[in-house]
Amino acid sequence: QVQVVESGGGLVHPGGSLKLSCAVSEFSLDDTVVAWFRQAPGKEREGVSCIHTRDESTRYASSVKGRFTMTRDNAKNIVYLQMNMLKPEDTAIYYCAAGGPISFTWTDYPFWGQGTQVTVSS
Repeated sequence: QVQVVESGGGLVHPGGSLKLSCAVSEFSLDDTVVAWFRQAPGKEREGVSCIHTRDESTRYASSVKGRFTMTRDNAKNIVYLQMNMLKPEDTAIYYCAAGGPISFTWTDYPFWGQGTQVTVSS
């Protein structure tokens, strides 16, 4: 059974940084897409970033481009999201999803984690 587990969320001041991790088991990350989505209270789930593991090409939402970086640890089957210069509007539950195409359509991804809370507040 495929498992997707996020970690690394927390409370941070505006301008601070956090690094989220997404560990995937029972599913090879050799040639697939892993994505990060987020959902703030009262808002729809939105795509933040995704990476194609075959060539490590990435795509970012315009709201996070230049501040967030997605990388992959091949040996550990883990994908990371480094978030810098965080803003209050980045506050949301962050979800990792795997197995989709390069897409910010959440229904394209079959495997999901439970999410990790990120709160940006002074």
